[in-house]
Amino acid sequence: MNEIRRLSPEAEARLNQGLRGLWYPVLPSWAVQGTPVGITRLSQNIVVWRDADGAVHATEDRCPHRGARLSLGWNLGDRVACWYHGIEVRGDGVVTSVPAVRNCPLEGQKAIASYVAREINGAIFLYFPIADEPPPPLDLPEEMTSDAYSRMLCTAHWNCNWRYAVDNVMDPMHGSYLHAQSHSMAEGDKQAEFRTRKTPTGLVFEKTGQMGVNFDWVEFGNSGAIWLRLSIPYRKKFGPGGMFTIVGFVVPVTEDSCRVFFWRIRKVQGWQRGVWRFLYRTRLEGLHWQVLEQDRVVLENMAPDARGNEYLYQHDVGMSRVRRILEQEAARQVAHA
Repeated sequence: MNEIRRLSPEAEARLNQGLRGLWYPVLPSWAVQGTPVGITRLSQNIVVWRDADGAVHATEDRCPHRGARLSLGWNLGDRVACWYHGIEVRGDGVVTSVPAVRNCPLEGQKAIASYVAREINGAIFLYFPIADEPPPPLDLPEEMTSDAYSRMLCTAHWNCNWRYAVDNVMDPMHGSYLHAQSHSMAEGDKQAEFRTRKTPTGLVFEKTGQMGVNFDWVEFGNSGAIWLRLSIPYRKKFGPGGMFTIVGFVVPVTEDSCRVFFWRIRKVQGWQRGVWRFLYRTRLEGLHWQVLEQDRVVLENMAPDARGNEYLYQHDVGMSRVRRILEQEAARQVAHA
């Protein structure tokens, strides 16, 4: 099953840098405290900071005067001041003060891009617009919104294009091989048949003869943000046993790197919530990091132009369909730019 696709160079570049018109988690909440923080996401340089009330602001990380990084400057609450010449820029990108010059025409202008920010479950989400449109609603899976669930966030930087990381999650069969020694993926068949089924937000790719034993299904969804959902079993020696859910996001950094955000989630109430969080921190988290590290090593060492030299088979149908969805959206965005 070889696939030949012909995206325009512009659409390929858009897809490699990251689709717009979407919300993305960009940082864990704990990473933004008193000083401005400079990051790169979707190949854009961004400064993120908090005001005195703890609200998050984000703008382009560029002083409109000479181009110095605003993230090197001072947090003044609802604005940041450039270290180079003291230019003050508000969270909406408007210059509020040019202290070195009286009546500077730059004052009052929206001189740099700004980003709408939301804080959800210990992470800062930013909206990356296609043009100047307002952000759409961010409708996340129930596990990310309901108080019935307890959530633990893991996030890591990977030196690979974000599309490879999405491919990796859309490939449940790799759990039986790459993660065969894992506490949660050591069991189950080494062969499987798969099927896809549509959902209101995307699709589910699942094994037909085995469920709840290994990494047996994955869901791709787009509901204002692109997310991936799956469930993984764990053994009773690590707690009450059963399944826990993972909801993941892959965020492009540059064309050659990305950041992954995975929430490990369990439906627990009352005293069990505290027990689950204790067991996770003391017995499970290190094991999960080992699994993520295995993924990272494989993806960072893929052969050059791996995607252009593939021979795909039935296990890759879900991955292939998601690729097509993303490619079609990249072509649409470029065509309407």
